[in-house]
Amino acid sequence: MSDTRYLDWPFFESRHVEMQRELDAWAKAHISQEPHTNVDGHCRELVAALGEAGCLRHAVAGSAYGGTGEVLDTRALCLMRETLARHSGLADFAFAMQGLGSGAISLHGTPAQKERYLTKVARGTAIAAFALSEPEAGSDVAAMSCAARVEGDEAVLNGSKTWISNGGIADFYVVFARTGEAEGARGISAFIVDDGTPGLDIAERIDVIAPHPLARLEFHDCRIPLSQRIGEAGQGFKIAMRTLDVFRTSVAAAALGMARRALDEALHRATTRHMFKQRLADFQLTQASLAKMATTIDSAALLTYRAAWMRDQGHNVTREAAMAKMMATEGAQQVIDAAVQMFGGRGVVSEQPVERLYREIRALRIYEGATEVQQLIIARELLKDMKG
Repeated sequence: MSDTRYLDWPFFESRHVEMQRELDAWAKAHISQEPHTNVDGHCRELVAALGEAGCLRHAVAGSAYGGTGEVLDTRALCLMRETLARHSGLADFAFAMQGLGSGAISLHGTPAQKERYLTKVARGTAIAAFALSEPEAGSDVAAMSCAARVEGDEAVLNGSKTWISNGGIADFYVVFARTGEAEGARGISAFIVDDGTPGLDIAERIDVIAPHPLARLEFHDCRIPLSQRIGEAGQGFKIAMRTLDVFRTSVAAAALGMARRALDEALHRATTRHMFKQRLADFQLTQASLAKMATTIDSAALLTYRAAWMRDQGHNVTREAAMAKMMATEGAQQVIDAAVQMFGGRGVVSEQPVERLYREIRALRIYEGATEVQQLIIARELLKDMKG
């Protein structure tokens, strides 16, 4: 059982603590630890189960559209992701993508868009996806080439998107495309494209070390009504960044969940494994490793929930979210690696808990801004303060 004393920290309200404990109990009862060969099918099942349990209400904003409140509660998102990630990387993925995939609609959608999409996302009856990255435009979003031209009351999309989570199983995609109002980031708009729209093709499914639904999308004269645009023309970059600002801190929380699970597994191993007539836990080297793991986790947790609390108080958290994301993902990689080492040969046996964690954590150091990008963000914010 993971240490939950962090729930007593002043960052949380009683409703957060109650929510986390209810979710943990639900996850123990409903999330299988058995390996699944049909990743697409299992992901669909998880979305449906999370929706039925009411968990996905935290992933959307607006009580009229199924949300738990009028704005996204960052601390709730983080606690949800940390708890789910401790039980299953794919369960965390299923929850997170419902939020990220529909986040632009929660933040900037029209009432009609919210009614049509958010209500289904909250119930788990529609799967969402966030289509931002391109083959030549990952961290450099302003370099995107996917374009949308206006013809009458329609937008016509052409181009590619890649590394799209839920690609191939999503019911709709929030797509960012160049519309030319200005150069660079100021000439991008956001659109909702339903699965099955003529001109939208799943060009390639992408297999990664921790299996998740991923795909490359191609748009060939894909026509959608202009009413499917989110926000104003040319505001897509701001919409994308606002969406990522909400969910970047939750990536740190997911890493925390994985790190906590790794520490739990390591503690169990250390106290039950006997060698040289004593327990593994009796060796000072083992104790030193466990101490480093626990300290790394608490350090990352403090940064993560500071950023979440600050955002919920209305503060700009660009720097704090970047710090949390960097520290938690890099730290979790170290913690999980130490756990694998403690398990010895068993640590690299396929589908053992620490082996799964080792594969799951690696992507978190890359997506939603690689560690190197977070370093640039932190430094930029520091230098900005100096100029002020």
